[in-house]
Amino acid sequence: MLAAPEWSRPALAEAGAATFGRRPRWLAALLSDVFRGYPHRPADRPMELAEFIAAHLPARLPVRIVVRRAVPTRTVRMRWDTPVLDDLAALAELLELDGDRLDWLADRREMNRKTLREPLRHYRYTWMGRRLIEAPKPLLRGLQRRLLDEVLGRIPVHPAAHGFVPGRSVHTFAAPHTGRDVVVRIDLAHFFASISVQRVYGLFRSVGYPEPVAHALAALCTTSTPSDIARGSIALRTPHLPQGAPTSPALANLCTFRLDRRLTGLALSFGATYTRYADDLAFSGSFNAEHVIAAVKQIVAGEGFRVNPAKTRVRGRGDRQRLAGLVVNERPGVAREEYDRLRAILHAAARDGLDAANRDDHPDFRNHLLGRIAWVGHGSPARAAKLRELFGLVAATGL
Repeated sequence: MLAAPEWSRPALAEAGAATFGRRPRWLAALLSDVFRGYPHRPADRPMELAEFIAAHLPARLPVRIVVRRAVPTRTVRMRWDTPVLDDLAALAELLELDGDRLDWLADRREMNRKTLREPLRHYRYTWMGRRLIEAPKPLLRGLQRRLLDEVLGRIPVHPAAHGFVPGRSVHTFAAPHTGRDVVVRIDLAHFFASISVQRVYGLFRSVGYPEPVAHALAALCTTSTPSDIARGSIALRTPHLPQGAPTSPALANLCTFRLDRRLTGLALSFGATYTRYADDLAFSGSFNAEHVIAAVKQIVAGEGFRVNPAKTRVRGRGDRQRLAGLVVNERPGVAREEYDRLRAILHAAARDGLDAANRDDHPDFRNHLLGRIAWVGHGSPARAAKLRELFGLVAATGL
């Protein structure tokens, strides 16, 4: 049908007659069903059309194909300013790969994911406590960064999402919750592992990419953790977003758009404010915290995620209200203890030298201190000035 010269009943009838070598009696009824379901040519989704046709054929119909004609898929509509990729050849050209290399990296048959030989795997695995970092090897990482820049970075995320979004940060995440009666923090368990390849595929289809391209893109951005690494985790052994891939944070934000929209609506119904930073959900206002948490759990479960009850926190005005390492009782800022610890480290570095003060063996301790100063001094000019003054003394010693 997709190979017919035009999407019309006569043209599709001719295509059917050529395919079967005759014009079967049931073809007219099938074409009526197809035109009701697809008034326009679905050139970007042949698999969906094939499933539709199979579901509408008469039961136990003996079908014999005489001529099989096929055409490449093509893009029907793009929602955003992302590159048009009509087929796998166009995707390979964008990534500067040949078809065999694209197929190998996408690993759609999961040969690389299942092998026990580390050199053949596309990822390196490191357990950090109970969290698995799945870092793509250089070639795949380079392709994912290109997809991040040229595709994912052009798709808008929900306003409530603040993690890994240009122009937003932990400070923009925490700032809306300053000076509130109640602050609730809720953590999503196994955030990246909970986002399946099916959800990623659905995202790329919603952007407008044809089925084969969406499948390949989803395969390039997801992985199944080998059984000898996964420690029995079913979520990790199922194709999911790898924590450690450059595309995963952006895809996580895009795949949780509906979750953010629903939780924003829930917050409004309680007269509350909602923001999200990766797997951290924050609500603030004047409301019954138990009712909000119960409603959040219901929505989160409906979106395919799970709340980690051990990390749920409810804090009133008399408590230290903390979000993503920032205290928000009066204004977003780090706790006084963290400021005091950094001052002590800088004093020690000025007195004894950087090497002596580097008790945690940071490989680039000077830049580590500069990063800590920027973090602790953000939003507090007085703190920032004092810390920079102390760092000046460290630099002056030359040690």
